[in-house]
Amino acid sequence: MNDLSAAAAAPRRRDCGPVPAPVACVLAPLLLAGLAISLFILVVVHNALLFISILLISALVAAFLAWNGASFRRNAAVLSFVDRFPVSDLRTAKDGELVKITGVASCADISLDASYEKVGHCVYTSTLLHEYKQPSWKPAKAISQCFPWNLAYVERFTTDFYITDATSGVRALVKAGYSSKVFPLVYENMLIKTTSLNRELSLTLKNWLDERHLSAEARLLRLEEGYIKEGSSLTVMGTLNRKSGVLMIVPPSEPISTGCIFQKFLLPIVFDGLVLRFSEQTG
Repeated sequence: MNDLSAAAAAPRRRDCGPVPAPVACVLAPLLLAGLAISLFILVVVHNALLFISILLISALVAAFLAWNGASFRRNAAVLSFVDRFPVSDLRTAKDGELVKITGVASCADISLDASYEKVGHCVYTSTLLHEYKQPSWKPAKAISQCFPWNLAYVERFTTDFYITDATSGVRALVKAGYSSKVFPLVYENMLIKTTSLNRELSLTLKNWLDERHLSAEARLLRLEEGYIKEGSSLTVMGTLNRKSGVLMIVPPSEPISTGCIFQKFLLPIVFDGLVLRFSEQTG
């Protein structure tokens, strides 16, 4: 079994939605700085065209840097890279080759249970607890909307499992456990979200918090959980290892770069580990 508590967070379904609040909070001061410089040039040089040009360039650069600086864009870049990578054929793929396989997962010797929902026979589980942190100082309302939730606790576990290639029917062992590096692209569903009007925690949630030595005091919390259950269809990307007639997919020996993705204005991202791509909504 592999603890992935330090792994990258899974992508959110808001990737195609409006720009997240953290991006707006980074973008605003950059735009203000560009505007100040442009106004200074306008006053000194008296050139309106130069003022407009610098203002537009500042806005574009700020937007580009903020877009790529947001943490969720890292997952979007890897997701786009995996989707664009051609599907492999295990019957002809060579030993040591980077492969992408889509098929049905089945448990090996060890299976996992979802931490909160207690769903059994899983090959991957993740549980995230977010806590609202009210700053001690009193900022303006617009600024207080930036980064209102902190990730207070996270559990991510994977284990070795089998995947049956949907194209060829060939089965391979995915070495995702035992300290293997894994990059999960898995949605977490929101299970619990307390509000300012109702901060009381359920008995189940209190017991879950107590088991992990976390505070069970009434407060604003958000609990999310995701998992890949046996029988689910997912995509795995890793290095093919042919050993004594047994096919295994193992983490790549070196980090992989996604390259520039011009269609989505994404800079190259380097990621390390076996990729698990699972977009089906759980629960």
